Amino acid sequence: MFTDEYFMKLAYQEAELAREKDEVPVGCIVVFNNRIIARAHNLTEQLNDVTAHAEMQAITSAANFLGGKYLINCTLYVTMEPCVMCAGALTWSQLSRLVIGARDEKRGFINQGIRLHPKTEIICDVMSEECSKIVKDFFKSKR
Repeated sequence: MFTDEYFMKLAYQEAELAREKDEVPVGCIVVFNNRIIARAHNLTEQLNDVTAHAEMQAITSAANFLGGKYLINCTLYVTMEPCVMCAGALTWSQLSRLVIGARDEKRGFINQGIRLHPKTEIICDVMSEECSKIVKDFFKSKR
């Protein structure tokens, strides 16, 4: 029942919330022991803050829940590959697993040669089509 796809669907629901707020539709959740400890989506427009990416919001929320700055034994599910800024924060958090919905060939951290913490396992392309489509449709509607 608690598969990567199951949790990615919940992250996708966060992306839908972002879209409803006219934010770039990226959502994520943080899971610890099969329990969701943080939910977040992009809030850069609402907060007028370029750092208010879904991942940054989720890292802060999860760290507060755990009572410490490290996300060891946690998995972060995100609908779109994190940018370099978010990858840096994920590295410092010592996240155990990162599950990515869709790759971001232009702005994502992987093609930039950024490496996360050595113990972080990275899984890509979970619900890739859906996660990519929601972002493409959002930007298409803006043109």
